[in-house]
Amino acid sequence: MKEENVLEIVNQIFRNVFSEKNRISLEKILEKFAFDIKLPKEVRDTTTNEITWADSIHSGKYITLCNMEEKDKIDGWMVPKKEITSLEELIKAWQDINYTTTERVYESENVSQSDTIYRCQNVYRSSNCSDSKNIVYCDSCGASEYLLASKRTGTSTFCIRVDDSKDCSNSYHVICSNKIMNSFFIQDCFDLYECIFCSHISSKKYCIANMQFEKEEYFEIKKVIIEWILTSD
Repeated sequence: MKEENVLEIVNQIFRNVFSEKNRISLEKILEKFAFDIKLPKEVRDTTTNEITWADSIHSGKYITLCNMEEKDKIDGWMVPKKEITSLEELIKAWQDINYTTTERVYESENVSQSDTIYRCQNVYRSSNCSDSKNIVYCDSCGASEYLLASKRTGTSTFCIRVDDSKDCSNSYHVICSNKIMNSFFIQDCFDLYECIFCSHISSKKYCIANMQFEKEEYFEIKKVIIEWILTSD
């Protein structure tokens, strides 16, 4: 994906979550919102020296999925049998053919700087995601659209920093919760609409720090909190 396309996805997420246009670069978004997300790392394809992206960075030898498949078509991966006289020789023979495959993208389109992606569209710098569209800096998310800096989350839309949750929309910083809409800083909650700084409650709206507010009061405070989120480091 081109950077302008990624930023347009981010802009749409910001409009839905904060009713504001994104003001910062992708690098700053990574630093501010996705600092603790497990994301693919930049490595080099050992066979071509081209830049590639990998979930696992411990092997030291890499090959892109495309290059691995191309070699399989042309030469195959079998090698002639040779005499092995020690365990060390056997391990060396294994090391010679053992590359970590990178940028593993299956049945997907418009995916960049990502690894282990299944049946997705428009994915940037994400890992282990499936059946999703328009996701940026995400890990282990599924059946979702327009997610930014989220992990282990499913069936959610237009969210930023949503972890271990499902059925969330237009929300920011949600942890271990379900059915959360238009809310910020929520943990261990169910069925909330327009709530902020709430934990361990359910079926509420216009609550802040587990206190009930009038609708007008709530939205005045929400404006201040949005500005704080977008301007704080």
